[in-house]
Amino acid sequence: MIRSLSTHSFLYSTVIFPLGRTTLLPSKVCKVYSFLHLGNWVRARIPVRTRAVSALMSSKSGMEQVLVENEVQQVRLLDSVNDDHGGVIVELSESMDSKVFASMLKASLALWRSQGKRGVWIKVPIELVNLVEAAVKEGFWFHHAEPKYLMLAFWIPEGAHALPANASHRVGVGAFVMNKKREVLVVQEKSGIFRGTGVWKFPTGVVDEGEDICAAAMREVKEETAIDTEFVEVLAFRQSHKSFFDKSDLFFVCMLRPLSFDIEKQESEIEDAQWMPWDEYVAQPFVQKHELMKHLVGICKAKEDEAYFGFSPVPITSRISDEKSYLYVNDRDLKGSKVRMSQTA
Repeated sequence: MIRSLSTHSFLYSTVIFPLGRTTLLPSKVCKVYSFLHLGNWVRARIPVRTRAVSALMSSKSGMEQVLVENEVQQVRLLDSVNDDHGGVIVELSESMDSKVFASMLKASLALWRSQGKRGVWIKVPIELVNLVEAAVKEGFWFHHAEPKYLMLAFWIPEGAHALPANASHRVGVGAFVMNKKREVLVVQEKSGIFRGTGVWKFPTGVVDEGEDICAAAMREVKEETAIDTEFVEVLAFRQSHKSFFDKSDLFFVCMLRPLSFDIEKQESEIEDAQWMPWDEYVAQPFVQKHELMKHLVGICKAKEDEAYFGFSPVPITSRISDEKSYLYVNDRDLKGSKVRMSQTA
């Protein structure tokens, strides 16, 4: 039973039931009600127009009812789940009018605020793009977008938000593949900054979502040249900034061992491909003048001369997921260290 005790007029815009649900009426003039709810005294801020709110009624199934002069107004709440950081996640799937969504969002935000929630995430599928404007008007911002959805974010507490930023880096790979004749696998591209320059370069590409670095390097070589390879090591990596759509870039130079040798170039992206003598590759003006390339050439040569050892992939699993991932380590030195430790013991 809900029993109204006293009222106090003031200006406010949100209805808050700390121990119950939340509803909202479109008004700036509010009254404070003290009432008994589930055995607890609660003070609620109720917006009203020029008419007085005569009673409050609890309801079921995610609905709130406010009785205003014998008329019951119902406001639905958005379905949500709690995240691991004191916030909530909403995944929209139901088509609705933007005004209906706005009302549900206001009511839901009031409830989450009363519960002490922090971050709010709303995943909007592309077919419900009509709801985005209503969320933005409530203070939500674009966090990230994928081909089929937009993720919106909101921070309830006052002050700077503590939500993680969108992905900040793109990950690329370059493949150093040399046969027993000391010929390196190189390509000329049909597009991009090297188009029409005559520059021969290592096969390169971008790591796909959910793809391991080692798998990406082998895939790119296969796609561009039809050469099958075996992954050996990550030789080095470079970090740069303001690269792709102002994002940072991580580029991993990988060594692969060829398992086949007949080249079939990728018609859509590759102008030409060949096995080129190492010294001829190094003599290219582009390689000689470019500081990064000179460093990479030195690393690759040292690796071939067995004077340098990179990072080999070690398969691991974590507590979070049973899926396999890789830890890239200097396996040679690690094993040597274990041997020395064993001998010392």
